[in-house]
Amino acid sequence: MNENMFPLDSTPDYETSNIVSDITPNDESSNVVSDRTSSDDYSSDKGVLLLARAFLSIDSMTHKKLQKLCFYAKAWYLALYDENIITEDFQAWVHGAVQPELYQNYRQYGFSSIPKNVDLKDIPEGYLSFAKEIYNSYGHLTGDELERLNHSEEPWIKARKGLKPWQNSNEVISEDDMKKYYRGLVNNG
Repeated sequence: MNENMFPLDSTPDYETSNIVSDITPNDESSNVVSDRTSSDDYSSDKGVLLLARAFLSIDSMTHKKLQKLCFYAKAWYLALYDENIITEDFQAWVHGAVQPELYQNYRQYGFSSIPKNVDLKDIPEGYLSFAKEIYNSYGHLTGDELERLNHSEEPWIKARKGLKPWQNSNEVISEDDMKKYYRGLVNNG
């Protein structure tokens, strides 16, 4: 990777190419969107909150890590299936990709870990399956490591164009940029 792409002082000690090889399309995950539009009622939770609960069913984690895992799930689903797993937008905040509603929902945990979710009720199987796939690829990284990785990737960089590292932003990270970037990793990986 090009070291100039990293806005932080040091480059991550992990490679995106190692992560990419673990994420592949599969039949179990590809039904997430159809699950969401079936006759089942998911109106009590928005897609991003259901997805977050799916990740929390795997392990307890910090809010920052949860945000990044949900972002990577959205980005990879767009790249692999050409459709959204969740419709909510992510914004290019100082600490990486953040979904504002998800932030509001879990902000009370601050830097502490959010407890593991043992209630799988109402979480579609496709969400659980794809969350496990993303977690298997990114779950070994801390929230800070995921932030550094996110800062090194084109979708976040493009959304932050012209901003200083400390400047706040609510600029939406383009779904087209996510799709192109992560699909490119698959094609070049």
